[in-house]
Amino acid sequence: MDDDIARLYAESGVEGVRPRFSKALIRLQRRGAMTVRDLATQVAVTHSAMSQTVTAMRAAGLVVSGPGPDARTRLVELTEQGRTLVPFLEAEWAATEAVWDELDAEVPYSLRRVVEDLERALERCSFRERIRARMAVAGLEQ
Repeated sequence: MDDDIARLYAESGVEGVRPRFSKALIRLQRRGAMTVRDLATQVAVTHSAMSQTVTAMRAAGLVVSGPGPDARTRLVELTEQGRTLVPFLEAEWAATEAVWDELDAEVPYSLRRVVEDLERALERCSFRERIRARMAVAGLEQ
C-alpha cells in the first residue's frame, strides 16, 4: 500500500515525500511547531522513528527545526514547501481512509480488527521477543 501511495505522489508531481511523512506534516499544520517527542506522541511512533523521519523531512525541505523550550529539545515546524503540500496530503489521507473502509467491506473479516488484535498481541510480547524465543528453541540465540 505504501508503494502505491508513493507512486500516486510521483504521478501527482509530489517529489521527495514518503508516505510516512503525511501524518506528521498534517499534525504540524494543525498544531504548529512541536518537539520531536510531542510529534512522535501525536503520530504514535517512537521518538527514534520520529527523529529519523524529521531528519528525512528536513532533507526534503519540508520542515525546519530550531531551539526548543529548553537546551535538550528542538522545535520542528513546516517550511513554506511543507505548508503548500499539506492540502494534497490531507486529500490523500481522506481518500486512503475511504479505500481502507472499502477494502474492509470486501473481505470476510475486518482488516481494522486484525490490525488492532495484532497490536494488542505485540504489546503483550513484542515481535523481537517472539523471534528471540523461537531462535532460543532452535538453539540459535546468541
